[in-house]
Amino acid sequence: MSQKIYVGNLGYSVTSETLSDKFAQFGTVQSAKVIIDRDTNRSKGFAFVEMSSSSEAADAISGLNGTEFEGRNMNVSEAKEMAPKPRTNSRW
Repeated sequence: MSQKIYVGNLGYSVTSETLSDKFAQFGTVQSAKVIIDRDTNRSKGFAFVEMSSSSEAADAISGLNGTEFEGRNMNVSEAKEMAPKPRTNSRW
């Protein structure tokens, strides 16, 4: 079963491809997505990487958390489920 990883404190020059290459040393990367700001079309400085197994993800987290990548020390951890946004009863 695949495991999703959160990667924070990325340099703005990091691409999904370079991030995927970095994580590939720990196993099969199913996807790597740098989050882009829709207004500026620039990286928001964080990404999500999906590894093919939880053991590969654990190896990547322990091997890369706090390490330097393209000039910044990455924060690498298990991705958390996104909390649902509260619904508002505002009238337009």
